[in-house]
Amino acid sequence: MSSESTEVWTGWYRDRRGAEAIVITADGSRVATRIRGIEYTGASFAALSAADEGGQALTGCVLEWDLPLPVLTDGTAQQATLSCLLTLGERADLSLTLHYGGAAYESGVAGGDFEEALNRVRRQLPPGTEFGRRLPQAA
Repeated sequence: MSSESTEVWTGWYRDRRGAEAIVITADGSRVATRIRGIEYTGASFAALSAADEGGQALTGCVLEWDLPLPVLTDGTAQQATLSCLLTLGERADLSLTLHYGGAAYESGVAGGDFEEALNRVRRQLPPGTEFGRRLPQAA
């Protein structure tokens, strides 16, 4: 991942053994994080698997992180936060909530597809409002 195109977010990993702070990196094609000393990578959050020889899928846990996402209203930028909650079990359940202008816009549970969840949030925004930047495709 090149440092120019890589986004870095902090968050939390939780499973029945407890919780720990994590750092998530995403570029245009990969997502990665290190949990309890094991590096996990994948083409998307829902596809994270151990980078070592076994390639075991990340499952039975919850990942939670926030990322800054500027929002443009009639061309004026305002700061907003996108809260992300991903449950990995038998299937991937992703929920996004955009905190912007004193309101919360929620995707609902959207499988593991980050772009679809983001589009659900986008459709709720007031007329003349759009995201101020694109997020990496791998997210």
